[in-house]
Amino acid sequence: MDHKILGSILLIVGTTIGAGMLALPIATAQLGFVGSLVFLFVCWFAMTSCAFLLLEVNLSMPANSSLVTMARTTLGPAGQILSWVTFLLLLYSLLSAYISGGSGLVQYLFAALDVHVSASMTSIVFTVFFGLIVFIGTHAIDYVNRGLMFAKLIGYVLLVVLLMPFVTVSHLALTDVSALSTSGALMVTVSSFGYSVIVPSLRIYLASDIKKLKKTIFIGSLIPLVCYIIWDIAIMGVVPLNGPDGLLAVLHAPNSTRALVASLTAAVSSQAVTLFIKFFTSICVLTSFLGVSLCLTDFLADGFKLEKVGFNRIIIQVATFLPPLIIVLIYPNAFIAALEYAGIYSVVLLILIPAWMAYRARQKFQDVAFRVPGGNGFLVALMVFAVAAVIYSAVC
Repeated sequence: MDHKILGSILLIVGTTIGAGMLALPIATAQLGFVGSLVFLFVCWFAMTSCAFLLLEVNLSMPANSSLVTMARTTLGPAGQILSWVTFLLLLYSLLSAYISGGSGLVQYLFAALDVHVSASMTSIVFTVFFGLIVFIGTHAIDYVNRGLMFAKLIGYVLLVVLLMPFVTVSHLALTDVSALSTSGALMVTVSSFGYSVIVPSLRIYLASDIKKLKKTIFIGSLIPLVCYIIWDIAIMGVVPLNGPDGLLAVLHAPNSTRALVASLTAAVSSQAVTLFIKFFTSICVLTSFLGVSLCLTDFLADGFKLEKVGFNRIIIQVATFLPPLIIVLIYPNAFIAALEYAGIYSVVLLILIPAWMAYRARQKFQDVAFRVPGGNGFLVALMVFAVAAVIYSAVC
C-alpha cells in the first residue's frame, strides 16, 4: 500500500478513535449493547456519507479550499458564517476535551517521577509540548501519528484480550428505554465519527487523487466502527450498569476517564488492566489531539488568508491552542459535556452543511470529478436527519 494512503488512513483512524471512544460505552450504557450498536451504524453511515460529500464539494474547488471557502462559494455569506461558528465551536470543544484528558497523562508521568504539579500546569505542559509537533507541520504529525497509532493498536488489542474473559453476557442484555429521552448518547456517538473535518487537508496531502481519497475515507472510517463495536462489548460486558463502580456512576463522576479506569480495575482486579487502560486512554487522546489540531490550523490559515510561514505560523498556533486551553483551565473536568456539545456541532457542520453544500454545488457545477451516488433525494434525507437530531437534542 502507498505509504501516503497508509498515513492518511491512520490519520483518520487516529482522529476518530480518541476521547469519543472512551466516552461511548459510558454515554450509551443505558441503551445497552444492542441500542449502542444501532446508534453506531446509523451515525457511521451518516457521517461517512457526508465525508464523501465534503470530498465531492472540495474537489470542485482549488486544492487549498477549507470548509470556509467551500461554504462561501456554495452557500453564500450566511453559510460561511454558520460554518465559521460551528467549526470553531466543534474543534475548540474537541481540543478542550483532549487537553483535559491529555493533562492526566502528563500528571501521571510527573507522579511517576515523584514530582507533584497542579492540574493547570499539566494542561499547559501538554498543550505546549504536543502543540510543537503541530507547529512543525503535516509531515511531522503524520510520522508521529503513525508511531502512536501502532502503539494504540497494541494497547487496544492487549486490553481487549485481557478484558474479554471477564465479559458477562447478561450485562450486554441490560437496557433502559428511558435513556432515549436524553440526547447525550446520540451526540457522543456522532462526535465519535467526527473525522471528516480533515478531508480538505487529506486532499492536499494526497494531491487530489480521487481513487486514493475514496479508499482512504472508506477504510479509515470502517476501522473505527469495528473497533467501537468490540470496545463496547468489552466495557459494557465487564463493568455493570449500576452500583458504586457501575457505568452510570462513571458517567456522573468528576473525571470520567479516571473513574472508568477505577471501575475496570475493580471489576477484574488486575494491575495489568490498570496499566493498559491508562496507556490506551493516553494514546487515544494524543492521536485525536494531533489530527484535530492539524485541521484547525489549516482552517484558520484559510479563513484569515494567512500563509503558514514566519510569524503567521505563531499567530495561527496561538489562535488554535489558547482558547481551548483557557476553557480547560476554567473547567478542567468537562469531559463528557464537551463531547456532547461537540456532537451537536458535528451534526450541523458535518451532516447538515455538507449535504446543503453538495445540493447547491450540483446546481452550480455540472462538470465535477466525483459525485456521491443517491441523487438530491439522499441529500434532502441527510438534511432532515440533521435538523431532527438537533431538535431532538434541544428538546431532550
